[in-house]
Amino acid sequence: MIFPLKNVNIVPNLLALCPVLISFLLLYCTIGDAAVNDYKLTDVGAIIDVNSQNGKEEKTAMEVALKNFNNYSKTNQVVIHFHNSSGSPFDAASAAEELIKEKKVQVIIGMETWQEAALVADVGKKAQVPVISFAAPTVTPPLMPLRWPFLIQMANSQTSQMNCIADIVRAYNWRKVIAIYEDDPYSGDSGTIALLSEALQKVDSEIEYRLVLPPFASLSEPKRVVLDEMLNLLRTQSRVFVVLQASLPMVTHLFTEAKRIGLLGRESAWIINESITSKLKSLVSNSVLSSMEGTIGIKTYYSTTSSSYVQFQKSFQTEHIEEAEANSTAGSHALRAYDSITIVTKAIERMNSTNNDSRVFLKEMLSSNFSGLSGTINFKEGQLSKTPIFRVINVVGEKYKELDFWIPGRGFFKSFPLENGKDKNGDIGNAPSNHLAGQIVWPGGLNLTGPKGWRIPTDMEPLRVAVTRNPPIDNFVKMESPGKYVGFCIDLFHEVLTHLHGSYNEYDLPYDFFPNDGSYDDLVDHVIDKTYDAIVGDITILANRSKFVEFTQPYTESGLSMIVPIEREGSAWLFMKPFTWELWLLTSGTLIYTMFVIWFLEHRSNDEFRGPWKNQISTTMWFAFSSLFFAHREKITSNFARVVVVVWLFLVFVLTSSYTASLSSMLTVQRMKSPRDIDWLRENNLPVGYDHRGSFVKDYLVNVFKLNPMKLIKLEGEEDYLNNFQNNNIAAMFIELPYQKAFLNKHCKEYTAKAASYRFGGLGFVFQKGSPLARDFSEAILSLSENGTLKSLEDKWLSPSPKCLTNSTSAEAESLSVQDFWGLYIISGATSTICLILSLLRLQRANQSTASTPDDITFWKKTQRHLNTAGSLKILERVPTLALRQDVHEWSTPRWDYQLSNSDSESQGTQQASHSAEIEIL
Repeated sequence: MIFPLKNVNIVPNLLALCPVLISFLLLYCTIGDAAVNDYKLTDVGAIIDVNSQNGKEEKTAMEVALKNFNNYSKTNQVVIHFHNSSGSPFDAASAAEELIKEKKVQVIIGMETWQEAALVADVGKKAQVPVISFAAPTVTPPLMPLRWPFLIQMANSQTSQMNCIADIVRAYNWRKVIAIYEDDPYSGDSGTIALLSEALQKVDSEIEYRLVLPPFASLSEPKRVVLDEMLNLLRTQSRVFVVLQASLPMVTHLFTEAKRIGLLGRESAWIINESITSKLKSLVSNSVLSSMEGTIGIKTYYSTTSSSYVQFQKSFQTEHIEEAEANSTAGSHALRAYDSITIVTKAIERMNSTNNDSRVFLKEMLSSNFSGLSGTINFKEGQLSKTPIFRVINVVGEKYKELDFWIPGRGFFKSFPLENGKDKNGDIGNAPSNHLAGQIVWPGGLNLTGPKGWRIPTDMEPLRVAVTRNPPIDNFVKMESPGKYVGFCIDLFHEVLTHLHGSYNEYDLPYDFFPNDGSYDDLVDHVIDKTYDAIVGDITILANRSKFVEFTQPYTESGLSMIVPIEREGSAWLFMKPFTWELWLLTSGTLIYTMFVIWFLEHRSNDEFRGPWKNQISTTMWFAFSSLFFAHREKITSNFARVVVVVWLFLVFVLTSSYTASLSSMLTVQRMKSPRDIDWLRENNLPVGYDHRGSFVKDYLVNVFKLNPMKLIKLEGEEDYLNNFQNNNIAAMFIELPYQKAFLNKHCKEYTAKAASYRFGGLGFVFQKGSPLARDFSEAILSLSENGTLKSLEDKWLSPSPKCLTNSTSAEAESLSVQDFWGLYIISGATSTICLILSLLRLQRANQSTASTPDDITFWKKTQRHLNTAGSLKILERVPTLALRQDVHEWSTPRWDYQLSNSDSESQGTQQASHSAEIEIL
């Protein structure tokens, strides 16, 4: 079947399809718009000085942070709008208004100075836009969160920096510093000087001079202006320079001119704060950095070992290419900029995508709590809650090296401390210290020790040194003629200058002496009011004086001593005092015992010890007592007796020598009649003298000793002391210990001092408060004390007079006791006893050998019989057989009959009453 063809017009059909096509296109566009709207866009403003090195690094760091976030986030995108502040607070405020109005930014980041941050924070407060500032005020203003409620500070105040600088100053005992800063046309020093001064006061230092340099931008001839200002520093003593704030061009001229005029010598020290340390990288290729060699700086510490930092550093070097800086590392400013973007992005992620409330956004940012590249990020009242840790750096050549860590309130650490005091290597010996442990290269190439930090000004007037015209004792200071002074203090002053000149080159101290007749308190007051620069004399170191002046190390001890006249004590029994009564009894007993032993050993063979009992006792006693003076004349025939006598005479010799020495000491010792002390003066209300030059002595006597002020008599020098004592105007006198020594060295026979004295701080030289001369003089005095020079001066000026060289200073000599000689008495007693026993044994053996028949009489019975018959021996006739024995001595007596006692007759039995006897004398 064939179908016929029909002509159709297609144009109207295409027109009918147009509405359908349009619907499909609209639907596609709608879907595309919905896909785009799935990303929430956030506009962020950044106000920085893009021409500065810090500004360039901050810009690169923020771009790296945003790139990382935008690549990672699937729901949020952040767009940053940069504006150049050119370092002007007004330009920063104008840029903030433009960003808020035109770019509709939701947060503003940047502002390197507090002046910029404060103005931008005012703009943010009005527009209710959060502001994250890279700067913080030097001193936190009161009610700061109420004044700038939308401000977040990504920086700490300068209080910690000033405390770190003060600890460096304390580590080297620098007493004065010079503060240098470039004037800010908007805010001056912003309170930095006040913070530094407060921190230095805590370490007993102060600011001697403030050098304010005009703003560099306002100078047409900066080199000449800086040189003129630096020349003023040559008139100051301090050589410790603290540079607080300065622009990069000013730093360049400052150190160039300082080195030119010699302010970077071996005695100088330069310290720069973090704002200048962060600019050192800009000077690496500059010869100025080499002129800064030896400078110490501080910078905020941050970890460089974390993976996030390593990754950031790679990205930073890739992005930071301009001006051949591809190998440069990011500084603390760049890290803070990176962390600021991180704060913003983390807050955006925590917020609801439909919530655009700026207060909620601010709250989310303030609740941040994470470990960023610059440290822990946590806020309290709009400020970072954690105090930063600083790292001390030292400029060496054309680079700088990092030294110790400094932690607020703890001091310096050689390595970074972790928990339990250990460092990252596990070393537990990393203890905090008040000193820098790292080796520092100082200006002038000084490596071993720190510079002394001061120098005598080149055009300094001679030091005005006050001396006491009429001291209590002229051994210390004496004016021989107008302008010529001698004495212990004057010689010591010259020795100190000689020592300092030998220890330090160019230590030439010009000085002039000025005599003064006022009291010592008046002299100290004149140093306080700067009438005099120093005092050379016998000035006592007291607490109330030390608050206003600087004392040197004491060169001699001081204290309050009581002087009284000497009165000897008489005693009828003084001759008995050399020995204690126990020693007298022991000596008497030993004498009697020795007397008996000698008699026993001698009376059978020595005619001088024979005869009636009365004669024998008297002879023996005479021998014993005369032996005390080595005047005995009796002959000793027995060997045993000779041994006893030798030991006895040795004992006598020691005793008599000791007795003579002890008695002589007691006869010459200086003693007082009765105890004389403060209580004695107070109870008897006696008049007391004191020297008028030591005005504090009177206050001490009244307030401490409670003496009657009406009984205190003012004395004026040594001659007045003697006159008042001789006229009985005073019963005692109180003078300081050095004067007491000098006074008694001359008058030791007439006066004595109480044993106990009341100590003070010593005598020292006086300088103005904070004077560096005091420390150098103290070190010199210690050195002179160690090498014997101080002792030589004391021997020269404070040695006793010839009549006092042998004078005893003890109050009373002690009696000799048994403990001093018990060894001699044991030897003497043992020798006598042994000789007696041996003699008795020989006598018994001889009797047994001559007896015709044995008997049973005991040894002690025979001894008793021998003693009983000692004086009644009779010999009727000479026995011729005695001569036949060689070992028998013949003795004769007028009485030849040997009368036996009744006891003997009974014991012998057969023995006759009258019997011729043969007697062996052994």
